[in-house]
Amino acid sequence: MTAARGAVPPAQEPTRARLVDRHLVVPFVLLILCFAAWGAAANLTDILVGVFRTVFDMSNFQSSLVQFAYYGAYFTLAIPAAVITRRFGYKAGVLTGLGLAAFGGLLFIPASQLLVYEFFLLALFTLAAGLSILETSANPFVIAMGPEASSTQRLNLAQAFNPVGANIGVLLGAVLILPSLTSEAAKTIMSSEELRQSQEQDLALVLKPYLGIALVLVLIWLLIAFRKMDVATPAGVEEVPVPTGSVGSRLWANRHYRYGVIAQFFNVAAQTCTWTFTILYAQDVVGISPGDAGWYLQASLILFLVSRFVMTWLLGLFRPTLLLFIMAVFGVVCCLVAVFSLNLLGLLAVVAISASLSLMFPTIYGVALLGLGDDAKFGAAGLVMAILGGALLPMVHAAVMDIAGPALGFVVPGACLAVVAWYAVFDLRTNRSGGEQLATVV
Repeated sequence: MTAARGAVPPAQEPTRARLVDRHLVVPFVLLILCFAAWGAAANLTDILVGVFRTVFDMSNFQSSLVQFAYYGAYFTLAIPAAVITRRFGYKAGVLTGLGLAAFGGLLFIPASQLLVYEFFLLALFTLAAGLSILETSANPFVIAMGPEASSTQRLNLAQAFNPVGANIGVLLGAVLILPSLTSEAAKTIMSSEELRQSQEQDLALVLKPYLGIALVLVLIWLLIAFRKMDVATPAGVEEVPVPTGSVGSRLWANRHYRYGVIAQFFNVAAQTCTWTFTILYAQDVVGISPGDAGWYLQASLILFLVSRFVMTWLLGLFRPTLLLFIMAVFGVVCCLVAVFSLNLLGLLAVVAISASLSLMFPTIYGVALLGLGDDAKFGAAGLVMAILGGALLPMVHAAVMDIAGPALGFVVPGACLAVVAWYAVFDLRTNRSGGEQLATVV
C-alpha cells in the first residue's frame, strides 16, 4: 500500500549514539578486566598505609609515603606511556603496562623477605609504573571504541568496573591482612627477636594478595596479546583536520583541557585522602578496632561501585558536568560533617564521600578530552599525570592529622572537591556541547 498523496511522513526518532562499535565489543570487555585489575591493586594500597604504620612503628606522615610512591609512579610514567601509545598503538601500551605491573607484583616476594620498608616502596613504584602505562593507554582506547557523542558514558561504564576490582582489593586486605596483624598490646610484651618474627609474619600477609594480583595481570596479558583489538585513531578523527603547531601548545590553549587537568589533580587527591584515612578515622576518632575498621572502607567502595553504575545511567539523561557539580558539593558537605561530628555520624559521612567521587574521574577525563582528536593520546598523559595529586595531598592530610587531629584532616579532601565543583561550573557556563548522551550498548 502506498502513502496517500500529500501525507506528511512520520517524524523520525533521533539517532541514538551507539555505546560501543560492534566489532569492538569483545576488546571492550577485555579492557574492562584491566580496569578491574588496577582497581584491586590501587585500593589494596590504601590498606598498606595502616599496615606499615603498625609494622614499622611510623607516624601518619611516614606511612603516607606509600601513596607518594604509588601515585608518583603514575606521574613519572605518563609521558613515556603516551609516547608508546602514539608510536605503537593502544594495544602495545596496554600490554606494556600489564607486563610491568605484573613484575612489580612479583617484587613483593623479595620485599617480604628483606623486611625493608624502602624495598616495599620500590615494589609499589614498579607496580604503579605499569598501571600508569596501562591507564594512559586504556582510557583513550575506550574513548576510541565508539562515537564521540557517547564517549563520556562509555568511559564511565568501563570505569564502573574499577570499583569492582577495588572492592576485591579491600576485601583481600580486610580478610587476609588486617585481622591477622600482630596487635599493639601483644608487641609490648615481646622480645626483640619476637618482634622481628612478628614483622616477618605481618609482611608475609602483604605478599599473598599482591602475588595473586600479579598472576591475574599475566592472565589478562595473554588474553589481550592473542586478540586483534587495535584502533588506529579515535572515532571521528578522520573527519577532523589536523591543526598546525605542537601538541603541547594546542592542549595548553584549550581551557577545558587545561582546567580539566587541574580538576583531575584535586579529584584524585580527594579520593586518595578519603580512602587512605577512612580506616584511621574509624580507629582514632570513633575507636573502632583495626579489624572492624577495614569493613568501613569496604562499605565505602561498595557505595562507590553502586553509585558508579547509577551515575552511568544518569549520564544518559543529564549533562555530565551538572551531575559533577551536584556530587562535588555533596562531597564537600560530607567532609564538613566528618570534621565536626566526631562520632559514628562523622564516620558515615566519610563513607558517603565515596558516592560523590563515583563519577568524577571518568567524567572529568571525558569532558577534558572531548573534541581533541588524535591529540587525545598525549592529552591522556596529562590527565594521568594529574594523579600526582594522590601522591602529594595525602601527605598534607597526614600532616594536618598529626598536628590537629584525625578529624580535621578531612578539610583537605573537602577543599579538593570544591575545586572540582569550580570546574563543573566553568563547563556549565560555556556553550560547549555536553548535554544528553543517550547510547545503546551494542
